[in-house]
Amino acid sequence: MTALSATRVERAGFHLTFLDDAGVEQHAPLAVGWNVQFERAAAVRSFPSFRGQRNFPGWWWSATTGEHVGYESWVERDVLMVMDFDQDIVAFASQPFWLTWAADDRVRRHAPDYFARTRDGQGLVVDVRPDDRVDPAASEAFAAMGRACEEVGWKFHRTGGPAPVLRSNLRWLAGYRHRRCYQEELAQDLLHVFRAPTALLRGAQQVGDQLMTLPVLYHLLWTGHLTTDLEFSVLGPAAIVRAPDPR
Repeated sequence: MTALSATRVERAGFHLTFLDDAGVEQHAPLAVGWNVQFERAAAVRSFPSFRGQRNFPGWWWSATTGEHVGYESWVERDVLMVMDFDQDIVAFASQPFWLTWAADDRVRRHAPDYFARTRDGQGLVVDVRPDDRVDPAASEAFAAMGRACEEVGWKFHRTGGPAPVLRSNLRWLAGYRHRRCYQEELAQDLLHVFRAPTALLRGAQQVGDQLMTLPVLYHLLWTGHLTTDLEFSVLGPAAIVRAPDPR
């Protein structure tokens, strides 16, 4: 894509470069390629790891998709964690495409950090960058991504990561996100106990040995079958837990 002239890109408007299911690089104008399932696309960039680097790349195992998704920093990992927890998001992928456009007679390009698909079919593009790290080049890239998303009906969101309390709570619950933490009989008993709002530890102890019931309870909180305040209160024994209204 860097070999394209600015004139050609200008005529085409926004342009996408991505990998198809066979791993072959594809190029398409945004107006043509916007409906690719980017939430399942392979990354167009690698996640290098080397001695002395200041960021911490890695892989997040997603309970939503059952697959690993790459990240380039702990902040990106936390954003992945939030998307994995969000019951409205059904799939997501990292570095799904290059967006290319012309500006000031030059070809510019940017790969967003994530593309997600919501339950209603809406596309969501996510870039992760704290406010104090948004320099002019990044600001231009985010503005272009916002315009491109508006053209095709995607949502665009730039985030500096979750707030500290939510981050802390989700990091704890994420340890119980795997299906292996679910036990049907205990889960049904917990759902019954928490039909009335009850303190977390008290409800767990009503069902049985807390060493057995707490992992199931945390899994139900992760999956949304039980709820509590995760944004403003640190999760603890006195946290009030309830089962959502089945209606």
